Amino acid sequence: MTDYSSYRLSAKERGWAICVGCAACFAIVWLLYRNSVIAAAAAPFGLLYPKYYALSLCRRRKDKLRQQFKDALQALASLLSAGRSVENAFAALEGDLVLLIGDSRSDLIKELRGVANRLNSGEQLETALQDLAARSDLEEVRNFAEAIAICKRAGGDLIEVTRRTSLLISEKMDVELEVSVLIAQKRFEARLMMVMPFAFVGILGFLAADYMQPMREGMGIVMLTVCLLLLALCSWWMLQIMDIKL
Repeated sequence: MTDYSSYRLSAKERGWAICVGCAACFAIVWLLYRNSVIAAAAAPFGLLYPKYYALSLCRRRKDKLRQQFKDALQALASLLSAGRSVENAFAALEGDLVLLIGDSRSDLIKELRGVANRLNSGEQLETALQDLAARSDLEEVRNFAEAIAICKRAGGDLIEVTRRTSLLISEKMDVELEVSVLIAQKRFEARLMMVMPFAFVGILGFLAADYMQPMREGMGIVMLTVCLLLLALCSWWMLQIMDIKL
């Protein structure tokens, strides 16, 4: 079963990430120093990029699973409103969700198919949902699984609790989506600020090579190195600031 808290790169993805990372490091350093030897020495730092790329793909996969789970909750609420039991609703949820999202091979469709198979094997619904919640690493799935488990133990109105929980989680995700849209522009501005110093130095290097020549010899190399390290630290700091956990 898939563990959504981490992402394992395939050989093709890892090779692509290494090539992009090393090429980017080479280009950035060459743009500053205009020295192929120094740029080639800096290229191996691109080997760190696959780890960042894997984290990015992991977050993208979780965001997609999260959005599809919201759609699944809405479809589940509709099925419960039609008078189905919770178990029967989960058994029919896969077909309805395929029509809703249009992708029969998505991660959530596979997970719902697994839940339905476990129910057919006589396993308890809350056990299957808690397993999905542990692997998904999503707060919404954990809250939903806990609500189902508590209702099963307490003997409450499972259909009403499921419907109400689905509505609350959907509203929470709608608010978080609005917040994400609001900070998307700031994230774009942060990335632009990280790129601009290198673009500015590159333009000066092409249009005013004589003006930049003192920076590529003697103490100029030391100053460029210090500036590059400060830019790297500033870029890391901006990424940390913009990494807002919703």
